[in-house]
Amino acid sequence: MDAALAQITERVRAAAADQTPLRIRGGGSKDFHGLALHGEVLDTRVLTGIVDYEPSELVVTVRSGTPLADLEAALAAQGQCLPFEPPHFGTPPQAGTVGGMVATGLSGPARASVGAVRDYLLGVVLLNGQAELLTFGGQVMKNVAGYDVPRLMAGSWGTLGLLTEVSLKVLPVVPAEATLRFECGQDEALRRLHAWGGQPLPLNASRWEGGADGGVLHLRLRGAVAAVEAACRSLGGERLEPAMAAVQWGACRDQVLPWFAARRPDQALWRLSLPATAPVLALPEAAQALVEWHGALRWVQAPEAAGDALREAARSAGGSAAVFRAPAAREPGGAGHAPLPSRALEQIHARLKHSFDPAGIFNPGRMAAGW
Repeated sequence: MDAALAQITERVRAAAADQTPLRIRGGGSKDFHGLALHGEVLDTRVLTGIVDYEPSELVVTVRSGTPLADLEAALAAQGQCLPFEPPHFGTPPQAGTVGGMVATGLSGPARASVGAVRDYLLGVVLLNGQAELLTFGGQVMKNVAGYDVPRLMAGSWGTLGLLTEVSLKVLPVVPAEATLRFECGQDEALRRLHAWGGQPLPLNASRWEGGADGGVLHLRLRGAVAAVEAACRSLGGERLEPAMAAVQWGACRDQVLPWFAARRPDQALWRLSLPATAPVLALPEAAQALVEWHGALRWVQAPEAAGDALREAARSAGGSAAVFRAPAAREPGGAGHAPLPSRALEQIHARLKHSFDPAGIFNPGRMAAGW
């Protein structure tokens, strides 16, 4: 055990003994999301560096405090990538860390086509609430016997343990990419996306933004050169210049598109998770929508007072709604996770929390159900 990890381990052991809450923090790029932000800060950025990377095996093992931008640069040098496009959010972009990427479980525009963070997570090393260093999974896909603990860590927001290392599956950068632009309303955009989803097309990402003229749909294609070119010919639309398209998709991933920047200070940013086939939702008056993931992810700008109407609209469509970013007037950490849908799930979550963190020292109150 190196000095940095030994120091953190002792910090966790002392906190467990004193029942001192710890707030696990990497770059802090996602502090805006979640419930309470309190406890002594435990900075993971001392745990940095790529531990093992064999490009021919498509697997990388990296310490949790490593800047996400550094990992992506190392992969890009070998013509590889994290295909789920994890958001950075922070300013500067180097703020986000690999541990934060896994702990939050957030994915970017390509999520609906390539999978989520948890689908690429092979193994983890973590400190539990008793300062025990535990290893789960490994560096190959077929390594799960019993509970799949590594995937459990994705989206746990640091409430179960402190990640020290993660092993990830990576993929080669695709040989061809194109972005097409179509002017249409939301209903027409969803109709097209649903129809295209049933065809052998190299769909990768989509976004629809409303506007005074009805709205614009952007569709990104990725795959073999022949497949992308054939799809462009059959789908039509306006083909964007590659550099401009790359900037726009990056801005969508990190929520710095003009649509996000135009949110009024009194409005929250709501995240609606829905079946991809859900129709256009009846939104409260003046609410603005942006649609991603071929219809499965819908961002809505609306006051928190519209919460009941938004949650009911999402529920009636088979999904859920939660505040992702609180209004600007609120303190950071004012946006909550969606409540668990049943008492049974709450009990399962509570038992998991107690198993990994019996003293309840890690990120208390960060998630719903008392996590």
